Amino acid sequence: MPGIPAETYVIGSKDQVPSCYQNIPEPLPKEITLQDVIKSIPPEYFQKNMLKAWLNVVKTVTFSAFSIYLLTITPWYLLPFAWFFAGTAVTGLFVIGHDCGHMSFARSMWLNDLVGIISFLPLLFPFEPWRIQHNHHHNHTNKLDIDNAWQPFQADWWVKLSPINKVILGAVKGPLWFIASTGHWLMKHFSLSLFTPAQRPKVMVSVGAVYAFSAVFFPAMLYYVGLWGLIKYWFVPFLGFHFWLSTFTMVHHTVPFLPFMDEKEWTDARARLGSTVHCEYPYWIEFLCHQINVHVPHHVSTGIPSYNLWNAHYALKARWGNYMTECTFGFALLKDIITKCHLYDEDTAYATFKDGVSKYEAKTNKKQM
Repeated sequence: MPGIPAETYVIGSKDQVPSCYQNIPEPLPKEITLQDVIKSIPPEYFQKNMLKAWLNVVKTVTFSAFSIYLLTITPWYLLPFAWFFAGTAVTGLFVIGHDCGHMSFARSMWLNDLVGIISFLPLLFPFEPWRIQHNHHHNHTNKLDIDNAWQPFQADWWVKLSPINKVILGAVKGPLWFIASTGHWLMKHFSLSLFTPAQRPKVMVSVGAVYAFSAVFFPAMLYYVGLWGLIKYWFVPFLGFHFWLSTFTMVHHTVPFLPFMDEKEWTDARARLGSTVHCEYPYWIEFLCHQINVHVPHHVSTGIPSYNLWNAHYALKARWGNYMTECTFGFALLKDIITKCHLYDEDTAYATFKDGVSKYEAKTNKKQM
């Protein structure tokens, strides 16, 4: 670990790796450290360029505004396409805030905070709570029971759930994966009890900014464009953003052969290099979303700005390519994840709900004999 060797990857009744995977990694030796990996990235790729950073802001604001204009002129039967474009364009706002949260947008803390708070407002995301939760994910990527992003369920917990909870959570781990981020957004970012006393002042500023924005934005939208206008110009693109947020975060660390690790097996290098997925999306999506899915170098070092991620990726691939996961986004990849990555399995990384429960029950029965 990681990853599970390719020969254990079974589809149906025969060994067959889906074509969406360009590389399934070899297990990363435990003696390799994160500093070993970081040293293979040229220093210039860590340098911030404020012109490029602000051009990304201009790009996102321009295409977000254009997407709203597009919605005003699009006939009803083409609205789904315009909504999909709008949802993708505004996802760029989140990625800009994401860079600010990692201090890879600007050198100044106050400027990162300001741009991060503002860029998150149209998405109703409180910046500071998200930053704290997200940095926890980076510090504990794919660490079993500790990482806060897309943890696999464990069979002993799953079998004790009520039927209705199994239906809901099974859907989120399966065909309704794209709504998962809405629950995370609501449950993890607005409650002060989730944060330490030292964190709460900045958390309150970010949450207060969202409430203040909402108090102005929603009445204004209802007054000027009505309920249908609010749905058309904000709510559906907002759902489109969550589609991408759920999809991106799921794919970043969830494929059937990359395990979550217990603390004995976990190392920073294994998590950041070996358990992070590089996934290639259509160019226009990566263009609007600032290369957020060139994700391995971002996890190796969050200090790399988004506009340098491709160069850093190539540097990593030249030295560590055998240990990196590469795939192509599409139906085959989504199907592989949402039909297999359900329950934690210490032998094969993941099991389906059916297979995982059967294995758990067999172990339990054996212990009782």
